[in-house]
Amino acid sequence: LRLQARISLQAQNKCISLVLPAMTVMSAIDRSRSPKSRAAVLELDEKRVCDKADKADGCQEDLLDGFSAAQIFTSRSSMTGLTYDDLICLPGHINFGVHDVCLSSHFTRKIQLKTPIVSSPMDTVTEGKLAIAMALEGGIGVIHHNLPIEDQAQEVRRVKTYKSGFIMHPVCIAPTCKVADVDELSKKCGFTGFPVTVDGQMGSQLIGLVSKRDVDFVKDRQQTMVSMIMTPAKDLVTAYDGIELPDANTLLQTSKKGKLPITTKEGLLVALVSRTDLKKNADFPYATKDHNSKSLLVAAAVGTRPSDRDRVRALAAEGVDAIIIDSSQGDSVFQHEMIRWIKQEFPEMQVVAGNVVTKRQAKNLIDCGADALRVGMGIGSICTTQEVCACGRAQASAVYNVAKVARAYGIPILADGGISSPGHIVKALSLGAGAAMCGSLLAGTEETPGEYFYAEDGSRLKRYRGMGSIDAMKKGSDDRYFGTAATVKVAQGVSGTVQDKGSIHRYLPYLTQGLKHGMQDIGAKSVEELQRMLQDGELRFELRSAAAQREGGVHGLHSFERKLFSA
Repeated sequence: LRLQARISLQAQNKCISLVLPAMTVMSAIDRSRSPKSRAAVLELDEKRVCDKADKADGCQEDLLDGFSAAQIFTSRSSMTGLTYDDLICLPGHINFGVHDVCLSSHFTRKIQLKTPIVSSPMDTVTEGKLAIAMALEGGIGVIHHNLPIEDQAQEVRRVKTYKSGFIMHPVCIAPTCKVADVDELSKKCGFTGFPVTVDGQMGSQLIGLVSKRDVDFVKDRQQTMVSMIMTPAKDLVTAYDGIELPDANTLLQTSKKGKLPITTKEGLLVALVSRTDLKKNADFPYATKDHNSKSLLVAAAVGTRPSDRDRVRALAAEGVDAIIIDSSQGDSVFQHEMIRWIKQEFPEMQVVAGNVVTKRQAKNLIDCGADALRVGMGIGSICTTQEVCACGRAQASAVYNVAKVARAYGIPILADGGISSPGHIVKALSLGAGAAMCGSLLAGTEETPGEYFYAEDGSRLKRYRGMGSIDAMKKGSDDRYFGTAATVKVAQGVSGTVQDKGSIHRYLPYLTQGLKHGMQDIGAKSVEELQRMLQDGELRFELRSAAAQREGGVHGLHSFERKLFSA
């Protein structure tokens, strides 16, 4: 037993002595291989991280709804033109208030707007009065050219000489005017005070002022002349031309008068300041003004006929800030020549060319020197070009594709037509437009040309017509459609009516507020950021079926009343 125990102990010791060197050798081997082992472990860990990242990326892709504009408009499988109503913008993340949204954008290379809305050069939309209101609200108006050169130049002058708070073109009456005529004029104009000049014209010798208190107690209104009851000029408080608005306001307050005529030293009437207008006159912080002269900015339209070069000269002499070459199909040799001529004669003049709907058209006009492009053909509410001529393009497709080319050259585009709501303006900007040009959307406001009348149901209406309608063509707009010498004039537009929308000073803030809300929902704090999102594919869209479009509007009601806004 002792012998067996001794043998067993010796065997164990021998095993231990064999194992220890082996362990030492293995440890040395492991130490010699540790760098490779670490590299292998790191590689394995990196692979696991990458797998996790790939899964995370996959999750992010799964969370990405909708499609980018590039996927929708440049897909080779899509051969359909899309309108604004065919698209819907998907909402993004909101981390700012609606008051933080900045709407500043470019009208042309050098002209920036704080409100990206432009009034269309139509004879039932934009003349001097609307152009003034548009500029005060941060947009810009384009004076139509369906009138003589002198009259169009006068409308431009009216905008450029406007001073906020001053009535530059007051309604004047002659001393021989009857009190009954004053009553009719008061009903038509909505106010009761009128300057009296020797011939009833602005710019003539001021001889008096007639107000409500002068005519209230007149019994024989059919025979009594204004000269018998007016306040004569010698008893009026007046101010000389050149007075600043705060000083005029102070003078009205201290004199306790309702009207302050502004005259030259010779007594010629040049303007009028009204106490009620001063009370209503708000500060216009977004007004579109010249940085040097502080005058309001205004644009004017011209055609492509040789005589339109005289029109350009007359407009330039009045200080017009941009020339819009008005043509339904802008890629013509006539427009190419006109652009080059204007840029040669007036190098600093901003020229807006168009209309175009394709990339090639856009490139041709850019090469000629255009500073901005109008995009749209046959998509206005009163336009029948696509129906009559079988030529044009769906507006959303046109805006996206032209903007893509123009962006490469630093040229802004105007989405012209097809705008019937603030949502359409949001979509136009989302597809690359610098501003939206509106006609029917602004027609029917107080500042547009024409008189209101009442329909049988009591609705207050104004007339609105396309520049391709026969009525407009008879006044000279046929040049826009290359039909000046045509024996038979083919209409590419219609005449109609639109409902009263009130003053532009109430209506435009509604449009801009709706625009801000739309951009906030998308998650874009500015127009610049909105278009960056467009280019990066961050801005997402979906196409809408006919059922989806119905669902997106008012539906399922027996009747409803639509109120656009509450001030």
